Amino acid sequence: MPDLNFDVLGAEVPAFAAVPTLLFKLRITNRDEEQYIHTVALRCQLQIAVTRRRYSPAAQARLLEVFGEPERWGQTLHNLHWMYISTVVPCFSASTTLDLPIPCSYDFEMVSTKYFDAVGEGDVPLLLLFSGSIFYEGEQGALRVEQISWSKEATFRLPIALWQTMMAHYYPDSAWLHLRKETFDRLYQYKATHCLPTWEAVFAQLLPVGEEEVSR
Repeated sequence: MPDLNFDVLGAEVPAFAAVPTLLFKLRITNRDEEQYIHTVALRCQLQIAVTRRRYSPAAQARLLEVFGEPERWGQTLHNLHWMYISTVVPCFSASTTLDLPIPCSYDFEMVSTKYFDAVGEGDVPLLLLFSGSIFYEGEQGALRVEQISWSKEATFRLPIALWQTMMAHYYPDSAWLHLRKETFDRLYQYKATHCLPTWEAVFAQLLPVGEEEVSR
């Protein structure tokens, strides 16, 4: 019976991709080196293991919306679900290495984006939980199927600088916001009424008003 183990060897940003993407170098090894694996329908749940690193005062302030006041982090700090990933692993015997693509969003409505933007420096501790089906060659060449044990996992510390470099390439000196259509329509009307050439100009004109109201 196959017994697969998983390790993340590293991560990189592909030279050409339609959307911001990280490639995790995933190594899969089978305890029985002689056994032939036809294919693996692999599923992975990717989590951010937030309790496995320290946070500077600046990072704590930027994570207020995610975890609340630092005094409450003992109750609010827990692993963040990032995404589910599915891929098909081609045939191998003893071990194989493949690229696991991780599409990344710069939408600040997403908790993962808020977290990556807030930590600033160092590494982001990740936990990968694996499941799926293994199709392998059994006795007398018969094709058999086994499920990957739910205990199979891997850890990896992603350099935050890699994520920052990737986002700076796709969104140079900018950020991405999601607005309700009603809010966008009001901003669009404001932009047209005041003959403002760019959205940057719209927010630059509105922000002093907002800052004055907050200070009262």
